[in-house]
Amino acid sequence: MGLFMILFTLIGGVTLSAQSSINGTFSRKAGTIETTFLTFLTGTMFLTIFILFFGSGNVLGLLEAPKWQLSAAFLGTAYLLLTVIAVPRIGVIATNIAGIAGQLVIGVMIDHFGWFNSLVIELDIKRVFALLFMIISLYFIYKGNKRSSKEAQTQKA
Repeated sequence: MGLFMILFTLIGGVTLSAQSSINGTFSRKAGTIETTFLTFLTGTMFLTIFILFFGSGNVLGLLEAPKWQLSAAFLGTAYLLLTVIAVPRIGVIATNIAGIAGQLVIGVMIDHFGWFNSLVIELDIKRVFALLFMIISLYFIYKGNKRSSKEAQTQKA
């Protein structure tokens, strides 16, 4: 089962990267907020149909959740909006690496302190090195993007 979860998450990452690229390009024509709106509107329609056929039948259960848990919807919206803004400016890979680095940093903190009733996994040297390498990879990818962008501009001139 664990292998399937890793595979599903890997596929999710592939679709997220494709979505980032497409949304970044689309936002140049339709606008950033409009692109984000379309993504969430489409997702809402899709999930409405999915709930009708496969849901547990307790949509109103959302209203019973603690208010702080509902903030996750705003965090997802902010993530998508910021990604749509970033992709046309720094590219897909730099945007995704930055997003992953941010996820790892906060994930390590959540694990270490057990925030949001999560499993406590203490910060150790392996995790510190993993974060450090992620930040280093972001640096090199971003610098490579800037160099490639300058070379492309020089060739056009």
